[in-house]
Amino acid sequence: MTRTFDEIFRREGVNVAYVEGDSFHRYDRAEMKTAIADARARGDHGFSHFGPQANLFEELEKLFRTYGETGTGQIRKYLHDDVEAEPYGQKPGTFTPWEELPDTDMLFYEGLHGAVVTDTVDIARHADLRIGVVPVINLEWIQKLHRDKVVRGYTEEAVTDTILRRMPDYVKYICRQFSATDVNFQRVPVVDTSNPFIARTIPTADESMLIIRFHDQHGIDFPYLLSMLHDSFMSRANTIVCPGGKMDLAMQLIFTPMILRLIQRRNAELANH
Repeated sequence: MTRTFDEIFRREGVNVAYVEGDSFHRYDRAEMKTAIADARARGDHGFSHFGPQANLFEELEKLFRTYGETGTGQIRKYLHDDVEAEPYGQKPGTFTPWEELPDTDMLFYEGLHGAVVTDTVDIARHADLRIGVVPVINLEWIQKLHRDKVVRGYTEEAVTDTILRRMPDYVKYICRQFSATDVNFQRVPVVDTSNPFIARTIPTADESMLIIRFHDQHGIDFPYLLSMLHDSFMSRANTIVCPGGKMDLAMQLIFTPMILRLIQRRNAELANH
């Protein structure tokens, strides 16, 4: 998704501040392992990156709020691997120091918690455009099993344990966000994914259909989108179905005008101050 938005921002000349959700985890990689072990020792088998115990929800909401009010805020980076860590002289799995955002036109957040609402925070209300991108659950598990086993060398038992450990927070904090999004993209395989634990390959985009749901269909030019997305159709009054390989094109068509309207609104508000 980020690559698609990169193209839109570059083409339209939008200066963007990028924020990764991982940078608002509460613990670095080593601390998270310790925190999981401590939680298990207390009998808590649901401690995960999906929930508030392992994330800085208040700080993320503050960033969204202050950026909307002043165009700035505090951010940092999570260094995933040696390539990302080397320029900073740090180890992978650690955070860079907090720093102030430079002056930009727009903030683009990509992560798990951009529309989280809890008893103490309401991050969703600060975002001007909320986009959900999610595979169906069995496809999500196939992707995780493949990534963690093949790329990271984890055992199937370890990956299964992580999936089960995350499930309560997934239901409580992740699923609910997709009711607050303006547009949802969901990739649905058209091959058998009934047992993710024996899948040898990840279903490709060409082996999938893409479900695009609009929270508010007013102002959406559905005839135009259907004409541009070959083999697409509408399954509901607010939902387009198209081949999975059309995701990049669909995003370009849908979000370019939305982003331009946001920039126009921002410029108008700045001109009035």
